[in-house]
Amino acid sequence: MENGDIAYGQLCGWLKARHLVLIDTLARTQNMHAAAQQMNLTQPALSKMLRDIEALLGFGLFERLPRSMPPTELGAHVAAYARMMLNDTAKFVAQINKLRRGGHGHVKIGAIFAATFNVLPEAIARVKEQRPLLSVEILEQTSDKLLDMLERKEIDIVIGRFREDRHRQLFDFTALGAEPFALVGNARHPLARKRKNPTPVAALRDWPWVLYPAGTPIRERIDEAFHGAGVEPPGNTVETISMPTFLQLLHSGTTIALLPVPMIQEQLDQGRLRILDSRLKVQPLEYGVIRRKDEPLSATARLFTETLIAQSDERRARA
Repeated sequence: MENGDIAYGQLCGWLKARHLVLIDTLARTQNMHAAAQQMNLTQPALSKMLRDIEALLGFGLFERLPRSMPPTELGAHVAAYARMMLNDTAKFVAQINKLRRGGHGHVKIGAIFAATFNVLPEAIARVKEQRPLLSVEILEQTSDKLLDMLERKEIDIVIGRFREDRHRQLFDFTALGAEPFALVGNARHPLARKRKNPTPVAALRDWPWVLYPAGTPIRERIDEAFHGAGVEPPGNTVETISMPTFLQLLHSGTTIALLPVPMIQEQLDQGRLRILDSRLKVQPLEYGVIRRKDEPLSATARLFTETLIAQSDERRARA
């Protein structure tokens, strides 16, 4: 061990949950008075506890500025660790309490929107057959936000896709399938009428669009498709991740959108939306189940993961 390095045994024998709470609370409030109030401590007691922690670690965790106490560079790393440990502890306590009451535990799953219309409902139904008292919490978001939450241990697994190269170092990915897209408008849309030839890509810019926000995988594919056709992406746009907003805009006028087919299959079957024939070609996106590397899953998260993968294998066999 280098001089000045933290001793693992010493840290494990001394560091307590209340120290982690102090670090997390002060990192969030960046104010000694507010942190002391939230922890129901006096400021001198909190200040002494902080000095003891910094003395053990051998470096300052927070800057002492006149009006705030932002984390130092090393302090930010320690604060992120404290938040992960507290999230783990809260999840452990919730699961133990539920199991004591005769339940089957709790699992929190992050999912991209298309997955909530396709693979996830079937998986929930199968798992609930085996564990009817299992508490399942679903969080719908874009992949980038879900993977940040997975890294902070705020959720157990993600159904989504990688957004950055570093994610491949942090997480394991098991493919579940490809996500095909369709260009759609409402049944009364002029482009929904029968046409001799597909609508040229350039002509699609004449219509209002509702799109996923810039930086999301679907939006990137759409922009790539326009650029590949030598056309600038649409300018008359509304950006959202809300499926109700997508549908409301599509039904209320001449807005068009490119969406994953599973999300709109029911609307297509009912005739409320129509697939528009165009020369815009967008390749499907692969999605899968994502988990933290080198970390065992809880029994419930493992059951969900195995169920999702089994469903995927069955779909491939049928195809």
